[in-house]
Formats: sequence, C-alpha cells, structure tokens
Amino acid sequence: MTPIQSVLPAITPVLPEIVLSVGALLLVLYGAWRGERSSEGVNVGALILLIFTFFLVVSQTGNVTTLNGAFIADPFARVMKSLILIGSAATILLSRDYFQRERIDRFEYPILIVLCTIGMMVMASANDLISLYLGLELQSLAAYVIAAFHRDDVKSTEAGLKYFVLGALSSGMLLYGASLVYGFTGTVSFPGIVTALNGPTSFGIVLGIVFVAAGVAFKLAAVPFHMWTPDVYEGSPTPVTAFFGSAPKVAAMAMTVRVFIGAFPDVTAVWQQIIVFVSIASMALGSFAAIGQRNIKRLMAYSSIGNVGYALIGLAAGSEEGVRGVIVYMVIYLAMTLGAFAVLLSLRRKDTMFETIDDLSGLSRTHPWLAFCLAAMMFSLAGIPPLAGFFAKFYVFAAAIQAGLVTLAVVGVVTSVVGAFYYLRLVKVMYFDEAKAPYERIAPGSAIVLGVSSAVVVLFFLVPAPLVAAAGDAARALF
Repeated sequence: MTPIQSVLPAITPVLPEIVLSVGALLLVLYGAWRGERSSEGVNVGALILLIFTFFLVVSQTGNVTTLNGAFIADPFARVMKSLILIGSAATILLSRDYFQRERIDRFEYPILIVLCTIGMMVMASANDLISLYLGLELQSLAAYVIAAFHRDDVKSTEAGLKYFVLGALSSGMLLYGASLVYGFTGTVSFPGIVTALNGPTSFGIVLGIVFVAAGVAFKLAAVPFHMWTPDVYEGSPTPVTAFFGSAPKVAAMAMTVRVFIGAFPDVTAVWQQIIVFVSIASMALGSFAAIGQRNIKRLMAYSSIGNVGYALIGLAAGSEEGVRGVIVYMVIYLAMTLGAFAVLLSLRRKDTMFETIDDLSGLSRTHPWLAFCLAAMMFSLAGIPPLAGFFAKFYVFAAAIQAGLVTLAVVGVVTSVVGAFYYLRLVKVMYFDEAKAPYERIAPGSAIVLGVSSAVVVLFFLVPAPLVAAAGDAARALF
C-alpha cells in the first residue's frame, strides 16, 4: 500500500473542510494580488466553492470517524452541513448589492464567510470536546469581524465589540465546563465520556454539564445568554444580520445536539432540566419582548430567540423523534429567515435603507409580490397551517408530548399565540395601512433567495416526505 493510499481513508471524511480551507487560501492570494478590483471575482469564487463543497457533502455516505476519533462524518453531520452551506451561499447572494451601494464592497467579506463556514462544519462533525471548541472558535472569530465590517458606522463597530466581549466570556464558560468533564471522566472523546458515565453521576460532572450548556446557549442566543442578540442584529450590516440568523444558528443547534445526545445520553435527566428551562425562557422572552419592537432587525432578533426555544423542545425530548423534529425545524427556520431578510434588503430608495415596521406601510399596493412573500414568511413564523412553520412546530411539539413533556408543549403553543401578534402586525401594516413611495427593484441575488425560500415555505406541505425521511435518517445516526 502506497503512502497516499494509506492516508486517503483518513482524509476522505474531512474532504469538504479541506476543500473549503484550500479554497479560502487561494481566494486570499487572489484578493491580495488583485487588490480592491478582486471583489467581484472573490465573491463568485466563494459562491462556486460553497456550491462545490455542498455537492461533496451530499455525495458522502456511511458513518465514519477519523482524526483519531475527533471527527465524525455521519448522516446527521451531512444534513446539518448541507444547511450551513446553503445559508452561507445565500448570504453571499444577499450581500453583493448591499455592500456595493454602501461602498464597503471588499474582497475580505466572502473569505470571512467561507472561514466561518469551515468552523461551523467542524462543529457539526465534532466528536470530542477539543474539535468542538476549535470549530466554535474559528466560526466565532470570523463572525466578530464581519459584525464590525462597516468600519465607518458606529453601530456596526459597537456590534462587533459587544459580540467579541460576550463571546469571549461564553468561550471561557464552555472551556471551564469541558475541563470539568475531562477532569471527572479522563477523556475528551464523546464515546469515551459515554463509557465513563456508566456509573453514578458526580457533582463535578453535573457542574461541567451546566457550564457547557451555558457556553452553547450563548451561541444559540438562548435565554439567559441572549443579551447580545438584539444589539448585534441591529448594528451589523443587514446581510450580516441575515447570516447570523441563518447558518450559525443551524451550526449552534447541531453542536448542541451533538454534545448532549452524543456525549451525555446516559445522564439525560441532568441536562434535560437545563434544556427545558432554557426553552421555556427563550420562548417566553422571544414572544413578549418582540411586541414593543419597531425596528424589523431587532424584531427578527427576538424572533430568533423564540425560535431557538421551540427547536430546543425537540432536544429536551431526548429521543430520536425529538432530534428529527429539531432538524426539520432548522430547515424550515433557515428558509423563513433568509426569505424575510431578502425582503428587508429590498426596502431601499437610492442610498437610504429602511428598517422599521412603518416602512412596510402599504407594501401590498406598491410591491404586491414582495408583500405576499413577506406575509407568507410571517404567517409561517406564526405557525399557521398549511405553511411550513406549522409543520416545524408540530414535529417538536409531538416529540415533547411523546416524551411526557406535556407542560413544555403547552407553553410552546401559548407563546406561539402571543408571538403571532407581532408577526401578523407586519401583515396588517403591509395590507391595510396607507401606501408610501415605492422602493427600488429587488436585487437579483435577493430575488433568487426570496424565490427559493418562498417556495419552501408555501409548498412544503405538498411534499414533506423527503425532508422528514432525511431528518429521520440523520436522527437515527445519533442513537
């Protein structure tokens, strides 16, 4: 056997991440060589790179671990990586027109998105605490930079600084929890932790799980570690906000499921209480705090907090059906978020962007298709059938009831009713308020994202089986 043949089995599962890493380095070299003139080429190159990597991911098969067990390529990782790549590619499509108009179109931005994507993919495939942390930090460091990408804007700079300071705090908490888990189990490997926890659960392990949960809750923007979300969402450039609300949320949820189901399946009673509390608190705050918001980006921030709470209902069930519900929820949430931000990015007259609810007044009369698509997103987020958002909530609520968490499901239904108020208020403003001057034509990239997102949200009920079956296969790989 040649050296290349002996290395190939170890490299193949990590091939998508390697391709993205090499591609990012090549894009850096091209950008440095061509300077500011390279922006168009780097954007196209990054988009092609993400699409190519997506096909690499979906072409993989089996359940393989590599890198001495630190990295796993299984159906769950493939589904979540596919969503991450779709979210990142959609973000680049949404960003181009905005950055050109704001005169901040620099080649570093798509490269940072690619680097962020590499970190998120590692998070989805992490099979020990070290690889999990490495992926998390690669994603976070790139995210801090793009939050403050508009250097001449005070709000953007403030958003990046807040995100960095609080992110560093959460990383410290996660590391402290990981060190406690390592100290009391003698291993950082998830399968090794499972083996070590066969006996009685010590207080040190419980404390470690609490700190790990705190670290991942920050990345999810779940209560009580949500405090950065509204300010970072509002202050960041709008395409960056769309990115934060999509792909990193999927990666954070993948990481959370991987940690608790992969490393702590035998101590479900310990972490289930934490997840139930975080879920209820996130749903409640997301529903009530958004009612007074007038800025759409801040409203979407609180909406994302609430949606994380709904997704965590599936994880709290601790079952295969619950994880399947989480995956279906994240697919539909990704479509709804990207679609909503595609509409928000089209609210422009010349050099002015509009971001408040009142700016949607009479949109149905000036831009009927935009209003229809945004109304579909809002009805779906509210969980109204037959739109996709209804099925997303149905699967997680059903899993919770099956697991005996009836109270949690009831709280989810009640907070959904409360949340429907501020979603439907946007529809009321678009269809019943006095019309304002029309906005400019939607950019091609935003039109593509909006079209695909609207199709998923509106037509999901016609063919739900392929997605549900794929989510079921992915969930089965963890049990």
